[in-house]
Amino acid sequence: MDCKKVGNLIYQIRKEKGYTQNQIALALNISNKTVSKWENGLGCPDVSVLNDLSAILGVDLEQILNGKLKMNKIDNGNMKNTNIYVCPNCGNIITSTGKSNVSCCSRKLSSLVLNPNISNHDFTIEEIDMDYYIHSNHPMNKDHYISFIIYLGLDKIVINKMYPEQSCEVRIPITFKNGKILGYCTKDGLFKIK
Repeated sequence: MDCKKVGNLIYQIRKEKGYTQNQIALALNISNKTVSKWENGLGCPDVSVLNDLSAILGVDLEQILNGKLKMNKIDNGNMKNTNIYVCPNCGNIITSTGKSNVSCCSRKLSSLVLNPNISNHDFTIEEIDMDYYIHSNHPMNKDHYISFIIYLGLDKIVINKMYPEQSCEVRIPITFKNGKILGYCTKDGLFKIK
């Protein structure tokens, strides 16, 4: 850990957020001289305060330790290339249109990858009342079910969350054209419906 880089980053983020050294010190229950030492590269934050410092500054802990923020390129792509993440602990669904460091429940998540061995999971798509009616007889048990169906279009994302013991069916407006529809099975992973 390069204390000079870490200190410069702490200073930069503190200024961006409009905090004083004293405010940071009070929040961490340390002296403002300690914060000053960090910012001048004369020492690094103790391990015991790193998590709280990360939360106060709103910066990933890894970035603080590196002393540098990784910035993504501006994303000009379409929504069809969206990355989808699912937390294995709580089931949160997170999306990003560019490269991201995503975490949930204190774990780093990897983007889901389409499972090429699944062909449609026996889904049927019908046009009913200006909607695509998407349904399947897939099991919807607590240990094996379709967690969500997602539409990825050029400029839209629609996530239809599903739960065990409910019917496996959703509706997506027909006006959402030229997109792809994916499903996520809790056992088999991400698969293409259309």
